[in-house]
Amino acid sequence: MGVVSRSVGNAFRNKVRSGAVVVILAVAIGLALAMLVANEAVGSRVDSLKASVGNTLTVNPAGSRGGLGGGEPLTEAELAKASAVDNVTSVTGTLVVRLRNAAEATGSTTGTGESAAPGRGGPGGGFGASGTTSLVSAVAPGSIGQRNNSNGGSAPAGGTAAPTFSIPIQATGVAASTTATGTAINVTNGNQLNNFDAASTQALVGSTLATKNSLKVGSTFTVQDRTMTVTGIFDAGDTFENNAIYLPLAATQALTDQAGQLSSLTVQVNSIDNVASTQAALTSALGASNVDVTAGSANLQSAISSLGSVANISLIAYIASLATAGLIVLLIMIMVVRERRREIGVLKAIGASNRTIGVQFVLEAMVLVVLGTVVGAVVAAFSSSPIANALVSGNTPSASTTAAGPGSTPGGGGFGGGGFARTRGALAGAEQLIGTISTSVGWQTLVMGAVGILLIAAIGALIPALLTAKVRPIEVLRGE
Repeated sequence: MGVVSRSVGNAFRNKVRSGAVVVILAVAIGLALAMLVANEAVGSRVDSLKASVGNTLTVNPAGSRGGLGGGEPLTEAELAKASAVDNVTSVTGTLVVRLRNAAEATGSTTGTGESAAPGRGGPGGGFGASGTTSLVSAVAPGSIGQRNNSNGGSAPAGGTAAPTFSIPIQATGVAASTTATGTAINVTNGNQLNNFDAASTQALVGSTLATKNSLKVGSTFTVQDRTMTVTGIFDAGDTFENNAIYLPLAATQALTDQAGQLSSLTVQVNSIDNVASTQAALTSALGASNVDVTAGSANLQSAISSLGSVANISLIAYIASLATAGLIVLLIMIMVVRERRREIGVLKAIGASNRTIGVQFVLEAMVLVVLGTVVGAVVAAFSSSPIANALVSGNTPSASTTAAGPGSTPGGGGFGGGGFARTRGALAGAEQLIGTISTSVGWQTLVMGAVGILLIAAIGALIPALLTAKVRPIEVLRGE
């Protein structure tokens, strides 16, 4: 106990120097911990990217994107063909359709009494609608929507006002209570779909649409001539995505007279390493003239490569910071041993062993290192996130050099969430795919970092401690 108390007291014998040493060690140790935290956060982001989009392919009708272009609908027979391709673990088919408000559809006539064309720019929000619903769209088109979806922006002959465009409601037919990417639909109130028959009357309604139409779980509305019941209300993350409904796939096909038809296929591959070969195999199996098979892995590979560089840099910086902390301890303790040669000589003269004196100096160094680690942990908590994101930013290509083509995200076959809205993720480069790296200094990280720091510091303190064995009491006392 005497050795420990002397070691603690000696650590603060020169308070100014001890404070300076603690600050210097805190900077080195804080940087080491920050790099360790950044390394772990980057590794977690790589795993997350691989799990979420790394092994996903999207199959759309050739020439079709976001409800635009040409092409023929996909079929369930093509889904079966895709499922049989090597390395494919699952295939999910969806049918995305657009629904007009029934009242608006009934009143959609021209000034001469003729029905307007159902295509783009049709009155009342036709825009290629596949059916009608009693629901009112929760999203107003605004100036941009009116301009982009009007018939040239001019009023019809006879002075009648130009028809007002309204955003259609997206209905997505799913075969299970998951989105096209296989993630569960985020139902915030009520229950998931559980009846997927063609005669099913179940529906999930987006929160924005539910609020607009005063719907709650158990409320009813119509799609075509069928009364649907709200089994749950979901939150997809933004206003546009929540202006939508999910229906059972078979029911959607029956209601819109599209039996056996699909808008897109989302294909899960067993490994990111097999994505390229599976993409080629799917194109061959389904026909290059029939389908477009896209992958988000081009940007993903760039993102993972960038994150790999950051992980290597952070690991090297962690080791370098540890070595710096050890070197600081070594130099400080060499200076301390030289200053206290007389004290060492006296201790040896009264019977203290080299081991006891060496342990005293090692413990003295450990006191300074522990204090530096505590302060360094605080430094790491505040600096790890900015450091990680700065490293990522400096090692990631810009979006302009890595942007993928439209439709490389799942669900590219429809208006809104299946097409235009989610295309923004496909157009994002590696930088957008990575996003912001969030870090947290957990107790496991602190334990791992502290063990490494104390080990290096002990080695740095042990060398000067061994120098005490060379101190001869008789020489020290003679010098006095």
